[in-house]
Amino acid sequence: DQIIHDVCLPKLPVVFALDRGGLVGEDGPTHHGQFDVSYLRSLPNMTLMAPKDENEFRHMLFTAFKHSGPVAIRYPRGNGLGVPLDDEYQQLPMGEVEILKEGKDLQVLAFGSMVYPSLEASRILELEGISAGVLNCRFAKPLDKKIAAIAAPSGRLLVVEENVRMGGLGGGVLELFNDMGVRDVLIKRLGLPDLFVEQGPAALLRKNLGLDAEGIAKEARDFCRQT
Repeated sequence: DQIIHDVCLPKLPVVFALDRGGLVGEDGPTHHGQFDVSYLRSLPNMTLMAPKDENEFRHMLFTAFKHSGPVAIRYPRGNGLGVPLDDEYQQLPMGEVEILKEGKDLQVLAFGSMVYPSLEASRILELEGISAGVLNCRFAKPLDKKIAAIAAPSGRLLVVEENVRMGGLGGGVLELFNDMGVRDVLIKRLGLPDLFVEQGPAALLRKNLGLDAEGIAKEARDFCRQT
């Protein structure tokens, strides 16, 4: 029966569009999407994406429907950023990070809604003489093995996500580096704490939790000062 099933039935895409990924502000403390990266990463054959903006979201949807397995795309509550939209859809290379800015002192690996705050943090640090590269992770699963090579020259990788640190993207990077035998890159994880986040405006919650541009810059600054 399994052989007949595999031969006769096409492998159709299964796409989960996860609204309210991350902090949702006034929706209430029970509505924060703070655990999905952790539990979805553990599912076999799952592909997990998060776009940095509405233009990339369109490309991710297109990529998901071209894929033959299950795909989850998480995106935040609220409006888009107002970026220009490409005329044609693009199929993204599966699992591949996007290098948005190069840096010599450390690399910031940002996921989804944390990409633009990380870029702003990089500009803040640049004024202080700290060169921080920014990588748009795009895929929490599968993870791009090239992350290790990109982070190796600086020896520092700051992973920024709007998900609980426990079992999140940062944990996935630690697992990847362990499996690859990478020992020359320090990893620091920045994400949501191991608690139910209170209700409040999303921007205020991110500021209080150190997930805005200033908070990311502070973590990166402290990280670079470590010996």
